[in-house]
This record gives sequence, C-alpha cells and structure tokens, in this order.
Amino acid sequence: MHALTGYVDRWSVKQGDPIRFMISSTGGREFTLRFVRHICADPNPDGPGYSEIPMPSAFDGVHPGKEQPAYLGSFGHVASLQTDLREGMTMSATIWPTTPGNGRQGLVALCLDGWIFALGIGPGGGAMAEVVGPDGARASAEVPRRLLERRWYDVKATLDADGAVSVSQAPHTPLGDAGEARTQATPPPAGAPEIFLGALPPDGEAPASGHYNGKLQQPAIHRPAPSNETLAAWDFSLGISTQIAADTGPHAAHARLINLPTRAMTGSNWTGTVHDWKTAPDQYGAIHFHDDDQGPLGWAESVCLTIPPDWPSGFYAAHIKNGTAEDYIPFIVRPRAPQADVVLLVPTFTYQVYGCFVRPGRGTEIADRSAAWGALPETPDMNPQFGLSCYNHHSDGSGVSLVSQYRPMLDTRPRQMALMDPAEGGSGTSRWVSDNYIDQFLSNIGMAHDVITDHDLHDEGVAALAPYRVVVAAQHPEYDSERMMQAFEDFLGQGGRLIYLGGNGFYWRAEPSQDQPDTIEVRRAEGGIRIWETMPGESYHAFGGGYGGLWRRIGRSSHKLVGISFSSQGRHLGFPYRFVAGINDPRVAFMTVGLDTRPGTIFGDAGYMGGGAAGHELDSVNSKYGSPPHALVVAKGVVIHPDYGWVNEDMLVHRHPLPQEDWSCADMTFLETVAGGAVFSVGSMTYAGSLMVDGGDSPLGRLTANVVYRFVDPTPFGLPAVLMR
Repeated sequence: MHALTGYVDRWSVKQGDPIRFMISSTGGREFTLRFVRHICADPNPDGPGYSEIPMPSAFDGVHPGKEQPAYLGSFGHVASLQTDLREGMTMSATIWPTTPGNGRQGLVALCLDGWIFALGIGPGGGAMAEVVGPDGARASAEVPRRLLERRWYDVKATLDADGAVSVSQAPHTPLGDAGEARTQATPPPAGAPEIFLGALPPDGEAPASGHYNGKLQQPAIHRPAPSNETLAAWDFSLGISTQIAADTGPHAAHARLINLPTRAMTGSNWTGTVHDWKTAPDQYGAIHFHDDDQGPLGWAESVCLTIPPDWPSGFYAAHIKNGTAEDYIPFIVRPRAPQADVVLLVPTFTYQVYGCFVRPGRGTEIADRSAAWGALPETPDMNPQFGLSCYNHHSDGSGVSLVSQYRPMLDTRPRQMALMDPAEGGSGTSRWVSDNYIDQFLSNIGMAHDVITDHDLHDEGVAALAPYRVVVAAQHPEYDSERMMQAFEDFLGQGGRLIYLGGNGFYWRAEPSQDQPDTIEVRRAEGGIRIWETMPGESYHAFGGGYGGLWRRIGRSSHKLVGISFSSQGRHLGFPYRFVAGINDPRVAFMTVGLDTRPGTIFGDAGYMGGGAAGHELDSVNSKYGSPPHALVVAKGVVIHPDYGWVNEDMLVHRHPLPQEDWSCADMTFLETVAGGAVFSVGSMTYAGSLMVDGGDSPLGRLTANVVYRFVDPTPFGLPAVLMR
C-alpha cells in the first residue's frame, strides 16, 4: 500500500475556480504539501532537464493525515427491505458464474442485526444456502455438484419459518450438474433487512465480502409457497446506463451499484438475433460483477485550492511528502478566458483508460533506476487496491471496460519513468511526462499557448476549441468520445488548424457516464490491436448506447480527420524520419526554412523515447480508408524491424495488401481544408520525445517550429490545384 497518495476531483481547473484533493496517508501520518508547475517533468538526468517552479499558496506546509481505504469488488446494495420475513422466504437468481471454484461468493444476501441469510456459491463450487445466527452460529447447505464456468443456471434457496433450509441449482443445458441440498438453521427474525447483490455482507472493515465473479440476472425474493408473494425482483434490463438496479417489486427496493459492475450484458434469454441492447433490453438483463472491480473511491477532501488568477495555464501538481513516501498529484490549469491563439489539448481520456495499468513486475523492474534518478517508485502492480486499467483483465479473464478518475493513477504522474527505455539515455516516459515535452517545446520556441484537456473538450464540444486558431493534439490521443470527434470536425470546418504530434490517435471510442461523469467506458468490438475483445452481443456501450470499438469501424477513421491512422506497432524503439519528394512541393515551403530537406535526408534520429522520433506505434496514409486525395506526405519514418507488425483491422487475408514500407511507417502528412485551415500530422508515439533534443534546436525541432509559426499565421491556406480541376 502506497504510504501517501491521492487524486483530484477533476483533470483541469480554470483560474479562479476550486479543485479538491483527496489524500490518504498511512497511519494518519501528517504530510507536507506544496504546489508546483512543471516546465519539464522528465526525471532522467540525461534528459532535457527536470524543472519545476514552486507555486506558493495558503496551503503550503504541514497537514494532518488521514488513512483512507480502497476496497475492491463490485456489488449491489439496498439499505433496507421494508417487510416482515418471519414467515420465511425464497431467494432466486439466474447466474453465469466465471470462477465457481474461488470459494464462497454471494448472489443475494440479507443481513439484519448480525443474522444473515445468503444464496451464493459455496466452498465446493456448488450453489449454497447459508444462515448465520446472531450468535455467529453458521449453518449451510451446498449442492454437491460444482457449477460449470460460463454456463447459465437457475439457483434458489428457501428458509422456512421454522428454520428449514434448502438450496438447488438447475442448469439451462444439463450436463449432470443439477442438484439440491438441505439443512436446519436459525429462523428469520423480525425487522427490515439490508440486502447485498453479487456479494456477501461485510466480515471486516470492507463494505462487503465474498464478491461474486460472473453474470447475475433476475435476483428476487419471494415468500415461500404456497403464496409465492413477490417481495423484491430486480430487473437489470431497466436503467442500463445508470448505477441503479431497479426493483419492480412492491417495496421499490432499488439497489445502488458499488464499484462499477458491467451492464448491457447479454442475459440467459439472448437469442443472438439482436446486438444493440436498446432494441431488445429484455435480452440484456444481466450484470457482470467482478471481485476486482474498482470505482470512485469516495475519499474525504483533504484540501480545496482555489486557483490564483495569476497562475499561468500549464502542467501542475500537488507535491506531498510524509517522511516515508511522496507523490505528485497532477492537474492542468486552464485560463479563465483564452489567452493565446494556440491550445495544447492534453489527452486525459487516454490517461484515464490506461491509468492503473497493472504490469506484473514493473515496480521491481524500474526500482533501481527510479532510485538513481529520484523518480517516483510506486507502480500499479505494487498497489492493486486502486484497481485496473482497460488494458487489464479481471481475475475471471474478462476485459476491464469501466474506469473511474477518482482514484490514484500511479502510472500517470510527473517525475516518473514508465518503463526501462531500451535506448541509451532514454527516459522511458509516457503520458503526462511525454505531453509535458510538447508544452516545454512550445514555450521554448516562444509560442504562447493555453492548455486544456479531453474532458474539457467532451464537456464543452467545439466551444472549447473555437477561440483558438491552432489546436495541438498531444503524444497519444487514442481515446475519444463521439462529441469530441464531432468537435474536431466542426473546428476544422470553421477554418481551424490541427497539429497532431503523436501516434495511434483518434482510434477507439470511449464514452463517459452521464450520471457518473468520472467514469469512462470502452467496448473493444471487432478489430483493432487490443488486449481483450467484447463478447458476442456486447459491443454497444451501456453509457449512451453507441456502438463501441474503432472509430474506423464507426465511419470516422482518423484517416479522414488527420490524413493518417494507426498501421503498425512494435517495441518502444525510435527510428529516424527521411524527407521524401513531397517536401519540395510549394504548398509546404514554409516547413523547409533553415533546413536541408533534400529527399533522403535523415532527421529525428535521436530522442528521449526509444532513441528516435519514429517508433512504438505508427500512423500512415491510406486512401482506401479515407486519407484525402490531397494529403501530402513530406517525410517517412519507415521501420523494418522484426518486432513491428501490422494492425489487425488492415488484414483480410494472411498477406498485407501494401508493401511493408507503406504500412510500417510514420507518414508525416500535411493537408489543407476547404475553410482555409490545415492539418499537420507526424504519425508516431515517440515524436514528442525528440522535440527537446539539443534544447529543441534540431532539424526536427526547427521543422516543427516552422509548422507552428505558419499555422498560427492568420493567412488562410488555399486548396491545392489538384482539387480545383
């Protein structure tokens, strides 16, 4: 457990507005706090030079500490069911268990003054009915046949007024795995019980225990025969986009969903004839619970800072220390009103989707180098209590599709190395530090600029971009919502200019929740380089109901937006670019100022990310998928390397339709828009790491500066003659 860490209530904050910091200090140890602005967040002593500016505030100094918990596992919770259960009851559910051999797991459980009655899965893997008396005496009955993984069952448990208990399991497709069992237990007491769905009542400080892995459908509570009166019946096909599980019974005992279980899941009655849950929600009446789900932590506020009006827009962090540990909690300061013609768009959707990426052994791997550099040593694999990223699998093998920003993301920090860079002198940076290179570069070339985030863009749409002439998209803007994609299109349609200084951008759809906006959902449908895939029938988002997956599959390929799209991926290695004939086109004469741009000339052959400007994930031109006919390639970073392969979505047969130099490459591309704007794209994830080589005074730095200077010039771009014929 990280001894000192925290998170903020938003990714960015305007000057003059408040931002809240939630901090946990182990053992309640007091901590010191100060705020800094990062000029360069790279801790590599051989890098551009770590630089932070103290930003004094009234909160500088020592603060009392408070240890705040993080408990894994999703479940549904009802505070009380207002009915008398002394006549007995039957609890039932339809289930699709994924780890039936993992020990006791709750499906439906009642708790009242120490008395518990639960329907669940027992230690032997069969359906279980369990009663715990107020004195702690436990009686359980378990079906002696183990439930099979990923198969549908109806399970039922009955507790009679005299304490007789029975339990049964009935598979929808029998394979000798039906059965029942009986025992005698404490009769039900009077009172209104608390209810848990997908878990057992707490047996310690955590809010629940015995978390269930698998789908749960139609949990219900009835009076026993002969009346069979319904007391509660939860219909998970209602309110699919929300964190409320609706009870259709007489007491409206709606359950609050804790820690983000996955909705819009196919139920036992799914026929395969529909794939959009909105057209047949009754076939999507299941929720998938996981024992390692993590949602918004709900920590108490430690500090609330109102941003001083004179703090410039940029990259900031709260620096906290308690003698045992330290952390930097990052945030972006936005201007109260736009202050420049250029805005750097920080891809916080991508940060959140990747955040808490548990890579086993990463903390140990980087420990020595982190210590030598004075970098932050904590990693997600050392702190699994904060949950997972959308690049992890749950413990039951299903993909993680929901992530909250309200938790510490220890791999999205300044003064941090993300990996052991294979290049000599490489920094091994990612996300926050990599995008800070761009911020540093713009300042270094004297280009005034504001900084905003993806979350601002989603909230405000094109209005967030409209005040600016130039938008700079950062190192890895991989995840975008529909509103964000529309905003980019509208901005360019109004004559805006877009500079894309990254790779694998505008690739996957990601949508936030309307009723819980801190949470983002990703569904990995159809193609794409992906750690996991959505299961049949589950490709539509619960949040908003849109089709998930690649923007290319949804008809909005980044080829159309920025001329290029993801085409190759390999190790974190960087390679040079070479100018090609397109650099001599008069349309891009502004790029060549002060440079030797003869075709074949190498540039970008050094960098702090992999050792070169073209690497890791590469984007290229492809007219088949929408690259405009006037998209002009001015340089190519061709990577012919055994670790680099093509993306899945380009493949129909076992051979790629293009020569390798046309897909395993970063195509540096320029194109004009009808409204007088333009787009410049570099197509590489390691490009940002080369911007500050030689203090930015390199051929790559001069080329990039030339583009920025021309793009901020209000003179309209004209369409090329090839489009006017």
